[in-house]
Amino acid sequence: MLRFVFFLAFFAAVVYAFFWLLERRNQGGGGGKGIRPTKPRGPVGPDDDEEFLRELDWKQRHPRRTGDEDKP
Repeated sequence: MLRFVFFLAFFAAVVYAFFWLLERRNQGGGGGKGIRPTKPRGPVGPDDDEEFLRELDWKQRHPRRTGDEDKP
């Protein structure tokens, strides 16, 4: 009976290891394989948008002048 319990535990460990390795293989298994991450396909946030940052920088360097500055 003890031999059967050991065989069952060993068999369960082998089956678990097989499915664990299979799952890791499908997920990519980590970095270092030379695969580049893809660009996000959704909308671009304002801090990632080059045109927005350029316009923000320009507005900061060239503030709009109102007519109130000339009056005392």
